Amino acid sequence: MLDERKLAVLRAIVQDYVSTEEPVGSKTLVERHNLGVSPATIRNDMAVLEEEGYIAQPHTSAGRVPTDKGYRLFVDRLAGVRPLTSPERRAIQQFLDSAINLDDVVDRTVRLLAQLTRQVAVVQYPSLSTATVRHLEVLSTGPGRVMLVLITDTGRVEQRVVDVPVVTSEDLLPDLRARLNAVLDGQRLSQAADAVTLLGQNWPAPPGSVDGTVVGTVIAALREMIDDSHDQRVVMAGAANLTRAGQDFTDSLGVVLEALEEQVVLMRLLHQANSPDVSVRIGHENSLESLAGTSVVASGYGHREVVARLGVIGPTRMDYPGTMGAVRAVARYVGHILSDEK
Repeated sequence: MLDERKLAVLRAIVQDYVSTEEPVGSKTLVERHNLGVSPATIRNDMAVLEEEGYIAQPHTSAGRVPTDKGYRLFVDRLAGVRPLTSPERRAIQQFLDSAINLDDVVDRTVRLLAQLTRQVAVVQYPSLSTATVRHLEVLSTGPGRVMLVLITDTGRVEQRVVDVPVVTSEDLLPDLRARLNAVLDGQRLSQAADAVTLLGQNWPAPPGSVDGTVVGTVIAALREMIDDSHDQRVVMAGAANLTRAGQDFTDSLGVVLEALEEQVVLMRLLHQANSPDVSVRIGHENSLESLAGTSVVASGYGHREVVARLGVIGPTRMDYPGTMGAVRAVARYVGHILSDEK
């Protein structure tokens, strides 16, 4: 276990290296930080930190830089989350409150996170499979065409147009809409498929009739929409921010950017952040070797329960307190917005 003085030295090394991009020497620590001990004591403490694997010497004549282990201790023991200022909070609220629909919320959120943190921002759409149904609309868009509009409690809207036999009964579609909403209202989509199927099986019209065929076609299309709800989408912004820190990565910047182009990679990075609060994965804690030079700061968002995740990806030489504060604040605002849309 490190004593408080050595922890203070490690904190100073991390802070200086993050801000200057230069390895930190004992002389620099004495000049910039009031550690209350002699340069010789600081050198001894740095030697212990290096021996324990918290810092490393990149070149023979250079100062020291934090390792993944050093950053981990900094985040776990030394770095408090830096709260946003009142003007920053007001700006976030005004920017996100202006969103007109879920797509706009996600787009604004990912751009805002990239701007606040100057890292790559990633936002996952709320999964339909974890959402509940708020309303289903069944509309005739012309002879032989019906549009289904599924609206969830997270504000997500899914549409599908299906071809059906020409409806001769004026009451069929309103009746079908009413019955579907009655069985779907408040249902989780993960449980809705069985309710929809049961309704189709108990529909009074004979299966071979026009009404029966219309109902069967609509039910089948709705089931497809529900099954497709397991598809997960993420959006990314701020990749250009990584060009400022190309020298920080163990591999080339191109390797990092290539990995981040894959949706499955982004989803994996977010899902590894399984805490509803802010979580941080540093360097080799990430599962992909090509991202060993990066850190992921992520958080779940939602109202009462996590419906999706958002976060940022950047070099391990990162302003962790500021980044964690921004991710936490934005996640909370997005959760409030989704709850207001209900």
